[in-house]
Amino acid sequence: MRFGSVAGVRKPAGVMSASAIAGSRFLRLAAVAALLALPIGASVLAAGAPATHTVTIDGTRYEPATLTVNRGDTVVWINKDPFPHTVTAAPIFDSGSIAAGARWSYTARKAGDFAYICTLHPNMAGRLVVR
Repeated sequence: MRFGSVAGVRKPAGVMSASAIAGSRFLRLAAVAALLALPIGASVLAAGAPATHTVTIDGTRYEPATLTVNRGDTVVWINKDPFPHTVTAAPIFDSGSIAAGARWSYTARKAGDFAYICTLHPNMAGRLVVR
């Protein structure tokens, strides 16, 4: 037979002691904290972070020729050819002349499908899709 804290007084069935209640609350808070710390939460937060993408200019072509990004993402074009190029989708963006070995970046702010060319070599064409 169990007795409560007062001698001779029996605690009704199903009633928890104060220390048991405190322990139960602690376990629930610990469980919530553990769930909030799961990597899943971190990946959901990171999913909205802007990304950086690279387009290589080499052999008088853009690689990849078509790139899809999200608004807020940055695209960096790197010129690996021994002569200058441009990345031009007038009036949305225009790199001006990108020297051999140089790079130019653009942060996509407006959604759309933007065809671009090298104004110095019009046979070079690329496409930037911004979601």
